[in-house]
Formats: sequence, structure tokens, C-alpha cells
Amino acid sequence: MSKSQKYQSPNKRDYIPVTVPFAATPTGEIPGIAQWAHHVVWTARMLATLLGNKVRGGKWHTLIDKVFDTLNLFSSAHKVLGNKGAAGIDRQTVDNFAEHERQELQRLQDHLRDGTYIPSPVRRVWIPKPGSSDKRPLGIPTVRDRVVQTAVVHVIEPILDATFHERSYGFRHGRGCHQALRCVEELLNSGHVYVVDADLKGYFDTIPKDRLLELVQQSISDRRLMGLIKQFLDQEIFEELRTWTPEAGVPQGAVLSPVLANAYLNPLDHRMSENGYQMVRYADDFVILCRTQAEAEAALAAVRTWVEQHGLTLHPEKTHIVDSRVTSFSFLGYSFRGKLREDS
Repeated sequence: MSKSQKYQSPNKRDYIPVTVPFAATPTGEIPGIAQWAHHVVWTARMLATLLGNKVRGGKWHTLIDKVFDTLNLFSSAHKVLGNKGAAGIDRQTVDNFAEHERQELQRLQDHLRDGTYIPSPVRRVWIPKPGSSDKRPLGIPTVRDRVVQTAVVHVIEPILDATFHERSYGFRHGRGCHQALRCVEELLNSGHVYVVDADLKGYFDTIPKDRLLELVQQSISDRRLMGLIKQFLDQEIFEELRTWTPEAGVPQGAVLSPVLANAYLNPLDHRMSENGYQMVRYADDFVILCRTQAEAEAALAAVRTWVEQHGLTLHPEKTHIVDSRVTSFSFLGYSFRGKLREDS
């Protein structure tokens, strides 16, 4: 909404609180990292170091051995097998992997230990985009690669999640759409009725890989683990008999992608919060709720600057400022619209 379109509230009208249009909201506290960190990797001593922010130099070293730990690979395999999923480029199914699980895990462990593990290309398919006639790409790694990525996530997720902002709700333990929607509702009802409705154009496919790795290296200094993560980011894509390596992005469908995608936007979460803006984010979908039009315009300018500086792009047609008392906006599939009330 431009300045010339700024909404002037009619006299004798008030904002009526909006109610999120969903039935049940989960109750209870969001679990702490100690409650969900994988116990085969994260000992009580490690958790105390992480939660007490006592890691030497602020970086974690010597983590690769925890990736190829026998119990970690075993539990990772059972998680992947339980999720089922399609076969990758090697055509190996989860059932076939399960039939030879012991040998498969031993081979993975040997290759990870001696540094000879090499991920296979990712098979790309196109699936319908919810609420649209468009389609989006989905990468299908091999079962072996999904097992290794799960083992990596067990190691790095608590380290990265400990830095994440509380207003980040997507793909995090104990958080989800309901909490994000409830937060938006509370902000609207407290008078934050001007909304920056932002859309990142092709976010997962455009994340600069070198900058992402530099960001992860601020917390993890294990050279071999970082090399393994880089290998997954550099996986070739196989689609319709052609193979190529993307210059940017994290593979959609990869086990590692959600935590890495969250990590890249985490500095934006903190920057906006430090500047006093009320931003609510679920993965790459976020809104900023403000009390005035001027504040919303300043918030949008701040986001645009950060996004451009970090190699991303705001969608020009899907990013705008909304006065929610006049125009509805959508977030996570729900439409929000404040109401105006005439005084009697």
C-alpha cells in the first residue's frame, strides 16, 4: 500500500479484535532443547555446555564421530524407514534397505569414518503447489543419504536451534502453525494492525551456499562435518535424463534443508527484533505487524535492505503493506481481516 493509499480510519470507529479461524490450539509449554535433543548424541554434559553457553570459543569441535556413531546411524535409519518415502536415483527402496540394514549401516559407518562417503545425485520430481495451479520441485535423496542426513541433523540441530529466535516457528520441535497464528492474533488485537506481508522469491533455491556455510561455521568448527554438509549442498540434481549442480539453494525434500534454511534467516529474525519490529516467521513465510503505516514502511525498507545484502529477493508482486482493518491478508493458509465497528 503506497502513501497515497494510506487508510484514514472513519470517525467514531474502533478496531474489533480478530479471532484466528482455527478450532483447537495446542496447550502446554514449548519443549526445551534438553527435552528433544537426541539422547544417543547429546549427553547431559554436552547439553549443560550448550545450554550454559560454555563451549570454548563459541564453536563446537570434533563432531564427525558423533555422526557415524553406531547408535546414531541405527536410530537415524529407523526414523527414515518409519517415514517410508520414495526411492532415490539408485532405485533402492526403504524395504530393500531394511532387508540389508546391518550391512548398509556398516558400509555407511566405514565410509563416513574414513572420509570416502559421497552422496548420490538427488532425483527431482515436480509436485502440485498447495492452493495453486503451479508446481514446485521436490528432491528425493537416496535412502542411504537420508539416513546420513538424519544423523547429521541429530548432531547439529540443537547447536543451531539454540541460537534461533523465539518468533521462528517453522520446522522446530514443539512449534508449529498454531503458535505462529496465535502470535499474529495477539499482535493484531494489541493494535499492530499494519502488516508487512512479505514473500521471498524462490527462497530455498536461492540461498547462497557459501554464505550459508559461513553462517554455520560460526557455531561449528569441525572441518570434516562442514565438508559433509557442503557435499550435501553441492549434490547433483537428476531430472529427465539430465544432471546438473545448482549454484545456490538447499535441496527441497532433503532432511538437512529445514534446519539450514531456518539458520540462514535467523539473523533477520534477530535484526528485526533488535530494531523493535514484531516479526513472526514460519520457515520462509513471514509477516511484520506494526502500529502505524510509517512503522510498516520502515520495517519493509529494513527487510528489503537485509534481503538484498544477503543474496535473496522479495517477490515484487506478493510483498506489500496491508491495513488489516480494511484489507485481509493471508498467513499460513488463513485469512486475517479486522473489523470496523460503528459507535452506537
